[in-house]
Amino acid sequence: MKKGQRAGGSPIGVDVVEGKSYFWCSCGKSSKQPFCDGAHKGTEFIPLKYTADQSKKVFLCTCKQTIDPPMCDGSHNSK
Repeated sequence: MKKGQRAGGSPIGVDVVEGKSYFWCSCGKSSKQPFCDGAHKGTEFIPLKYTADQSKKVFLCTCKQTIDPPMCDGSHNSK
Protein backbone atom coordinates (compact mmCIF):
# COMPACT_ATOMS: atom_id res chain seq x y z
CA MET A 1 0.00 0.00 0.00
CA LYS A 2 1.25 3.49 -0.85
CA LYS A 3 2.09 5.73 2.10
CA GLY A 4 0.62 9.22 2.48
CA GLN A 5 2.54 12.47 2.58
CA ARG A 6 4.23 13.42 5.82
CA ALA A 7 1.89 15.59 7.92
CA GLY A 8 4.03 15.85 11.04
CA GLY A 9 7.18 14.73 12.76
CA SER A 10 5.74 13.24 15.92
CA PRO A 11 2.60 11.39 17.00
CA ILE A 12 -0.46 13.13 18.39
CA GLY A 13 -1.81 11.86 21.71
CA VAL A 14 -5.58 11.39 21.67
CA ASP A 15 -7.86 10.35 24.53
CA VAL A 16 -10.18 7.81 22.89
CA VAL A 17 -13.47 6.49 24.25
CA GLU A 18 -14.24 2.77 24.35
CA GLY A 19 -16.54 1.75 21.49
CA LYS A 20 -16.24 5.06 19.63
CA SER A 21 -14.96 5.05 16.04
CA TYR A 22 -12.37 7.49 14.72
CA PHE A 23 -11.27 8.04 11.13
CA TRP A 24 -7.50 8.44 10.77
CA CYS A 25 -6.15 10.45 7.84
CA SER A 26 -4.05 8.13 5.64
CA CYS A 27 -3.20 10.67 2.91
CA GLY A 28 -1.50 13.29 5.09
CA LYS A 29 -3.46 16.18 3.55
CA SER A 30 -6.05 16.71 6.29
CA SER A 31 -5.96 20.02 8.14
CA LYS A 32 -7.42 18.20 11.19
CA GLN A 33 -4.52 15.80 11.83
CA PRO A 34 -4.53 13.01 12.77
CA PHE A 35 -8.15 12.76 11.66
CA CYS A 36 -9.68 12.83 8.20
CA ASP A 37 -11.33 16.00 6.89
CA GLY A 38 -12.06 14.72 3.37
CA ALA A 39 -8.90 16.19 1.79
CA HIS A 40 -8.17 12.78 0.21
CA LYS A 41 -11.04 13.18 -2.29
CA GLY A 42 -9.76 12.51 -5.80
CA THR A 43 -6.79 10.46 -4.55
CA GLU A 44 -6.28 6.74 -4.02
CA PHE A 45 -6.39 7.20 -0.23
CA ILE A 46 -9.28 6.52 2.11
CA PRO A 47 -9.49 7.15 5.86
CA LEU A 48 -8.79 4.27 8.19
CA LYS A 49 -11.55 3.50 10.69
CA TYR A 50 -10.26 2.84 14.20
CA THR A 51 -12.64 1.72 16.95
CA ALA A 52 -11.30 2.08 20.48
CA ASP A 53 -11.32 -1.18 22.43
CA GLN A 54 -11.02 0.74 25.70
CA SER A 55 -10.93 4.33 26.93
CA LYS A 56 -7.30 5.41 27.06
CA LYS A 57 -4.70 7.71 25.50
CA VAL A 58 -3.30 6.49 22.18
CA PHE A 59 -0.59 8.02 20.00
CA LEU A 60 -1.66 8.36 16.39
CA CYS A 61 0.84 8.62 13.55
CA THR A 62 1.26 11.88 11.63
CA CYS A 63 4.26 10.92 9.47
CA LYS A 64 2.03 8.38 7.64
CA GLN A 65 4.94 5.91 7.38
CA THR A 66 3.90 3.61 10.24
CA ILE A 67 3.51 -0.11 9.56
CA ASP A 68 0.82 -0.26 12.29
CA PRO A 69 -1.71 2.42 11.25
CA PRO A 70 -3.17 4.41 12.84
CA MET A 71 -0.73 3.93 15.73
CA CYS A 72 2.71 5.50 15.78
CA ASP A 73 5.51 2.92 15.57
CA GLY A 74 8.42 5.37 15.62
CA SER A 75 8.83 5.47 11.83
CA HIS A 76 9.15 9.27 12.03
CA ASN A 77 12.54 8.74 13.73
CA SER A 78 13.98 7.02 10.65
CA LYS A 79 13.40 9.95 8.29
